[in-house]
Amino acid sequence: MQRLQYLLLSFFVLLTPIMSFAQGTEVAFGDSDHDSSLPVEVTSERLNVNQNDGTAIFTGNVVVGQGEMRLWAPRVLVVYLEDESGIESLNATGGVTMISGEDAAEGRVADYNVQTGLIEMEGDVLLIQGVHALTGDKLFIDTDAGTARVVGRVKTILQPDSKPENESE
Repeated sequence: MQRLQYLLLSFFVLLTPIMSFAQGTEVAFGDSDHDSSLPVEVTSERLNVNQNDGTAIFTGNVVVGQGEMRLWAPRVLVVYLEDESGIESLNATGGVTMISGEDAAEGRVADYNVQTGLIEMEGDVLLIQGVHALTGDKLFIDTDAGTARVVGRVKTILQPDSKPENESE
């Protein structure tokens, strides 16, 4: 009986950091050396530019790249800085996929503030890190710090370590 209590206590002590991870704790994301001041490259099937409000709408198989980070979406609105010296922000819609390093994220929409390096994804968000996956309502990514946070009905599946078949208890 005492051994069972010890095993249960050990299990909960080991599980506590994992449970806090699933509740929206900050986790690593992508390459921590990402530089949001790097040039942003956008490719698409079509481009509409509005000189009056300093925006451009890219549609059709849009791919956005900055350093090692890539974002795919059917439509991306680009807002240029007032002095037209660069990009202020990107708004991707229609189902967005983003990859940075070994990590990937998906959501319905994503807003990327190029000046701050902050990305907010929402709508059936999925964050994949190796064999681990998290789902939630929103995902906040700080590309400069290399961190991410999932909030809103966060869900993950915890896989216990498997023991070799010949190991006895």
